[in-house]
Amino acid sequence: MNAESKPTITPTCEIRQALPTDAEAIHALMRPFVSQHLLLARSEAEIIELTRHGFVAMQGSRCMGFSAVEIYSPKLAELQCLAVHPEAQRTGVGRQLVNQCIERARSLGVMEVLAISSSEDFLRSCGFDFSLPDQKKALFYQIRERPFDDR
Repeated sequence: MNAESKPTITPTCEIRQALPTDAEAIHALMRPFVSQHLLLARSEAEIIELTRHGFVAMQGSRCMGFSAVEIYSPKLAELQCLAVHPEAQRTGVGRQLVNQCIERARSLGVMEVLAISSSEDFLRSCGFDFSLPDQKKALFYQIRERPFDDR
């Protein structure tokens, strides 16, 4: 979605480009998911950075969903921080957020978008699949402890 694009309307929410001024509401939306260890903790400064290629689902003035795509290179981007308020789950909000992120990556010429998530079935229903099934898995080497923000 570029600056001239119109927001997408779901049955319950308006999906629009996230703004730095949305960071506090996004942080509050993510907090329960971080507490459940479903999302990594992010500082408000990190969230502000993610709004550059992020989208919010708004129900009036309430932030009901957020997702962002981080662009690593022309070859690769990552879907990050997909969070949908329980009241808006299973209404199409998550799918719209994912689609907006994919379209942003596409508009920037990115070849692939990866997603690391516990919501495998949902992401597969959005068109994600394993790039090399049964051959390669993503492995991580943890250099330092991840902070968990339970505020």
